[in-house]
Amino acid sequence: MAEARKDIRIVILGDSHVGASGDERGMGWVGRVTAKTPAAHPRIDIFALPAPAENTSMLAERWVQEVQRRFSSETDNRLVLALPNIDLAAGISTSRSRLNVATILDEAAKAGISCLLVGPWPSHNPQLNSDIEHLVAGFEDVANRRGITFIDCFRPLVEHPDFNSELASAEHGRPGQIGHGLVAWLVLNRGWYEWLGIESPE
Repeated sequence: MAEARKDIRIVILGDSHVGASGDERGMGWVGRVTAKTPAAHPRIDIFALPAPAENTSMLAERWVQEVQRRFSSETDNRLVLALPNIDLAAGISTSRSRLNVATILDEAAKAGISCLLVGPWPSHNPQLNSDIEHLVAGFEDVANRRGITFIDCFRPLVEHPDFNSELASAEHGRPGQIGHGLVAWLVLNRGWYEWLGIESPE
């Protein structure tokens, strides 16, 4: 008889995009992913913890405390880093951004925490997107070197007409239902179920 799997606890850390800000339905991409994730056998609990305007240095400072409050020695503990695109505006070099993320991943691995990375979204300011693309490539390389799933949200969306139309008309440049829906689709279809080791419900 196969041994029953441990219950899974997932902590999702990132900036305001991890919340439902801007989404009139109040779900955000995390809510949409949660709704499409079977939550029994094993039980899966998802804790989304956004921090507005957070950069990777701030993320590196808080992640341990956040997961310690929610993980258990009795559960399969997993961490999703929804990486920001604001490091550049914060004056953080790409090298430092890469190091911040690499440090989190290496420390998590030592603690037996499985990680998944969700890459930065395009900016509502097109002039920043070439720099963000370079940042995305750096994050992807960090993940690939460690055999960690990286879900690219930049390249599929940077020229997506509906995504850009929504950003252009949104207050404060925040994505709405379209943006969150597109990111949820990318997460679900580009590694989520495989990472969790469960079958897609569809």
